[in-house]
Amino acid sequence: MTIAVLGTGLLGYAIAERLQSVGHQVTVYNRTAAKALPLQACGITVVTRPEQAMAQADCVVLMLADAAAIHAVLLTPASLAVLRDKTVIQMGTIAQKESLALQAEIEKAGGSYCEAPVLGSIAEANAGTLLVMVGGTEEQFTQWAPLFRSLSREPRLIGPVGKAASLKLALNQLIAAEISAFALSLGLVQRAGVPVDTFMAILRESALFAPSFDKKLPRLLTRNYLHPNFSTNHLLKDVALFLNEASGYELTTSSLEGIKPVLERTIAQGLGEADYASLYETINPKV
Repeated sequence: MTIAVLGTGLLGYAIAERLQSVGHQVTVYNRTAAKALPLQACGITVVTRPEQAMAQADCVVLMLADAAAIHAVLLTPASLAVLRDKTVIQMGTIAQKESLALQAEIEKAGGSYCEAPVLGSIAEANAGTLLVMVGGTEEQFTQWAPLFRSLSREPRLIGPVGKAASLKLALNQLIAAEISAFALSLGLVQRAGVPVDTFMAILRESALFAPSFDKKLPRLLTRNYLHPNFSTNHLLKDVALFLNEASGYELTTSSLEGIKPVLERTIAQGLGEADYASLYETINPKV
C-alpha cells in the first residue's frame, strides 16, 4: 500500500516508521521539513509540498497538530486538486464538529474521509500496539484494515464519522485528570514526609492504581520532562477541545476547568514542548 503521512511530530514520525517497516511505501510531508528528513534513512520519501506526498498515494494519513493545521495543509487549492478519488484518514485528535466539517470539504473535492484517532504513544506505535478507533463506514473499515492492523492488534469500528473523535477526547480527558490527581497526591506525601515507596506500594494494591502512575513516577521524582511522548501543549489543546464539546451536552466540567489553568501556567514556564508530566512543576513547585 502506498501511504502519504502528513505531519511527522512525535507520534506521526513513529507511525510513518512503523508503516514503512511492515512493508508499506510511505511518503511524508511535514511543515518543518528538517524534522522529517531523518526518515529518509529507513527508505521513506520526504517531500516539501503536501500535494507531492498525496499525488501517488492510495490514502492520506493526517497526523497534524490540530484542525487549523489540517486546513492549512490539506484544504489549499493545490492539495484539493489531487484529492479526487483518494481517501483521507484523520488520525490526530480533533473535535467531532471539526471532523464532520473536514469530511464535507473532502467529499466536496471528490475524495472520501474517515477518522481513526489513536490512543498510545511512541512505544506503542513502534510495536504496532496502538489502540485505533475508526469513525466511518463498515466498507471503509474493511478497505483500510491492512493499514489499521499495521498499527493496532485490534482496531475498532466505533461508528460513523464524529463518534471516534468524541471517544478520543473522552480518553484524553482522563490523561489530564489522572496525571494532575497523581501529581497532587505525590506532592502531598512528599511534603508530609511519607515515604514515596510506601505510598506507591499501597496505591499499587488498590483499585485506585493506574499503570500511567508508574510510567510517570520517574519523571516526577527527577523533574525530568525531556524526550516527551505527549507534550503539555497538546494536552492543553485536547482539554480545550473536550471542554468545548462537553458544553453542548450539559455536563458539569468544573474538575477539568481547574486543570486547564494548571496547564497554562506550566506552559508559561517554558514547558509547552516538554512531557505533559511537567504540570508537576505547577502543582508541586520546587521550594
